Amino acid sequence: MFVCSCFGITEQQVKQHAEDGACTPRQIASACKAGTDCGGCVRRIQALLGRGSCPRRELADQGRSPLADVAGRPAAVRMTVEAA
Repeated sequence: MFVCSCFGITEQQVKQHAEDGACTPRQIASACKAGTDCGGCVRRIQALLGRGSCPRRELADQGRSPLADVAGRPAAVRMTVEAA
């Protein structure tokens, strides 16, 4: 089933981009242009993303940022500590 008729993007394509790490409608748009023309599919994309698991979302649920290093420190803190 098509999600974005402007660019011919299917539900399966959106799900694949989500599995590849696109966790927001904006990231999906960057990956395949869905949602960048008329915008009518953005709510459908949000619904699809809300149903699946997102690696970045899972990190956030565990209290870790996707930008954190293995010790769980945010990138800005890591740079400050390493620079000192």
